[in-house]
Amino acid sequence: MPRPAIGATRRRRILAENLLGYILVLPAIVIILIFQFLPGFAAVYMSLFRWDIVQGAFRGLDNYQTVLVGGRAEEFWQSLSVTLTYTLITVPIEIVISLVLAYLLFQKMRGRGIYRALYFLPYITSVIAAAVIFNWLMNPSYGLFNTLLGFVGIGPQTWLDEPRGIIELIVGSFGATLPDWSPFAAGSPFHQSIFAGPSLALVGVSIYTIWHYIGFQIVIFLAGLGNISNEYYEAARLDGASERQIFTKITLPLLSPTTFFVATIATIGSLKAFNQIYAMTNGGPLETTKTLGYEIFHVFFQQGRIDLGAAMAVLLTLMILVFTVFQFRVAERRVHYG
Repeated sequence: MPRPAIGATRRRRILAENLLGYILVLPAIVIILIFQFLPGFAAVYMSLFRWDIVQGAFRGLDNYQTVLVGGRAEEFWQSLSVTLTYTLITVPIEIVISLVLAYLLFQKMRGRGIYRALYFLPYITSVIAAAVIFNWLMNPSYGLFNTLLGFVGIGPQTWLDEPRGIIELIVGSFGATLPDWSPFAAGSPFHQSIFAGPSLALVGVSIYTIWHYIGFQIVIFLAGLGNISNEYYEAARLDGASERQIFTKITLPLLSPTTFFVATIATIGSLKAFNQIYAMTNGGPLETTKTLGYEIFHVFFQQGRIDLGAAMAVLLTLMILVFTVFQFRVAERRVHYG
């Protein structure tokens, strides 16, 4: 009986390995399909109908028109503005702090493992539990934040209860005022000078967010630093390069793929921010911390307008998708892979 060809045996082995691989990832695929893709398709479907508690008449793109330029436009654009401001505050600061701390923790030092664990602890702490603690720390009457401000001669702040912008507060402390320029009409509840800056309440939520997420980003940066070969550093030091030159000319360029990943994940997370907003401010005061994620929750669940909430969710998904594609296009020119 002739023996099977070696090529046929190898093909059967590869086929069996591929089949085993698909079987192993099948549970993850099923979970992603059920909890990610199916809800996404359902949101698109619901956004095309009149949908309060039960499905109504087909509306096509009318729900999107209502959200973008109709009766819900003011709330939508205000929440989007808060979301973008929140992202611009948190993401750059998170990246800078986590990169610096990761670089320090990557050096040889006594107790390095303990320090790494301590910085990672906030990330594995419950978001809601930690937010409750920060509510206590920012309490206007007895919070630790106001106590610390008192040591440097700054008066107590209302923190999460303060709707005025931080620039407006600083300028007002000197008796000055800002130009009253706002994209919203004078009678609108969202009317505020564009020069006022983010509300102190939003700054307070941002402080919590930065504290909570830098631990995860430190771990990612540590992994990126570990992938840089020591040969680059040894050659640079032999050529007389300073530590500053090594960091700026070697570490930062070779760490750009990691930085790109951290920036992408952090930005997507901030655009979808909800848990910390719900636990700390409920979107207040005067809706100055109501992000688009919280607005979707408010419209969908609290107001019962499932169709409009679904339309907002689809728009937010499209924004995140466009942003991610844009970041990948930028990364093609600025990210260095070794």
